[in-house]
Amino acid sequence: MDRLRLMAVHRVWVTRTMPEAEATAARLEALGHTAVVAPVLEARAIVDARIDLAGVDALAFSSGHAIAAFAALTPERTLPVFTVGAATANRARAAGFADVRSADGGVTALAGLIAATDPKPNFVLHPGAREPSADLVALLGANGVVARATPVYETVPTALTAPPDAVDAILIHSARGASQVAALTAGRPVADIAVFAISDAAAAPLRGRGFARVMAAPFPNEAALLDLLK
Repeated sequence: MDRLRLMAVHRVWVTRTMPEAEATAARLEALGHTAVVAPVLEARAIVDARIDLAGVDALAFSSGHAIAAFAALTPERTLPVFTVGAATANRARAAGFADVRSADGGVTALAGLIAATDPKPNFVLHPGAREPSADLVALLGANGVVARATPVYETVPTALTAPPDAVDAILIHSARGASQVAALTAGRPVADIAVFAISDAAAAPLRGRGFARVMAAPFPNEAALLDLLK
């Protein structure tokens, strides 16, 4: 019998950044798991980022951190907003944006949503991470949409120096987070720990490292990710 089927997933290490980690922990607790919140990365706004809105007729966000950083840099709230998922869309509305549309998927779905909009935006600004995990500008360009990326935040490792004790599973929300987890678990016993990642890219850094199983969600959203634990 598959080793993972013999394991009861109870204590789950939530590795994602705050404050999103707290929301994930609440969802885990509602499913009957014990959430161990220990982020491996933290987001920091780039306080001196310059926002050039000349010619921009839509905004694209693939992260709630980008929305918070952008909102702190400019009072602009009238432009249409496209977001990668529902949680990011809610964050945009809470920040004061009224015209918000969600792709309910990954960055590829976000590019597709923007390209399929009628009328299609002429020029999209993508406020995001200094080191993005996906190239939305290139995806939009392939769909005939002109776009520019503007870094408004960056992610850096937290002060965490070791993984939490006695966890049965690890939730991975990004490839960069997975790389941090790989570093933190190197040389430690992980044969009884399952890894659940939000995408294949997020799972890749942890494959072949001796975990009980490394599974990627079929869709890049947290609902699909948490379904793996069932």
